[in-house]
Amino acid sequence: MALARLGFSVAINYAADHDAARESQRLCTLAAPSNAGSWFEIFPANIAVAADRERLLQAVTERSGWIDLLVNNAGVAPAVRQDLLEATEESFDRLISINLRGPFFLTQAVAKLWLAGLEKRPARVRPKIINISSISAFTVSINRADYCLSKAALPMMTQLFAVRLAEAGIGVYEIRPGIIKTDMTGPVKEKYDRLIASGLTPIRRWGTAEDVGRAVAAIAEDRFPFSTGEVFNVDGGFHIRRL
Repeated sequence: MALARLGFSVAINYAADHDAARESQRLCTLAAPSNAGSWFEIFPANIAVAADRERLLQAVTERSGWIDLLVNNAGVAPAVRQDLLEATEESFDRLISINLRGPFFLTQAVAKLWLAGLEKRPARVRPKIINISSISAFTVSINRADYCLSKAALPMMTQLFAVRLAEAGIGVYEIRPGIIKTDMTGPVKEKYDRLIASGLTPIRRWGTAEDVGRAVAAIAEDRFPFSTGEVFNVDGGFHIRRL
């Protein structure tokens, strides 16, 4: 929705929840300026699967002809929270494949597309990649070890691609959300209500999807042309060390 408000067309990727994708499409349509001429379409694909990534990229480029921005926002939590010593390989592999391997190789494919077609790039566009990570990149949760490990790798992935693609004028950024009110955090709402009220974050409220969207929009608008590999904390100040 934040990108729609700026006049971007948006390719909405989903793996399973068709109804949620349709709702995202509807909300983007409502948010877009009436004179923008933008479009909003949904593309089913599981980015953990190589064939799905290839099909997704082909479908989007056939529809749009070009990609200005890739937002790696796919992410899942463990199906069951388990102590570190009870964690299963099945859960580990699922989270790594969706939260890390999928974004890595989708980014690789989009980067190759950009590098192969730089001469076709619209003059107004500086391509960008945004990786949505989490405070779990540096915060230990011993009952979500696989999630923490998958998110901890994204900052390095951001820096690797930032260095590799800088010469081509491609910016790569990480947005690191904190405690955000989503379906994923719904089951632990009471726990985080108490922690936030007791001062876990200097800004004592839940974060929202809109907070993250605003950060995405600021990067998409190219407000940081002399930055790449940068981390944008959207966490209410959680990352600040305090005594």
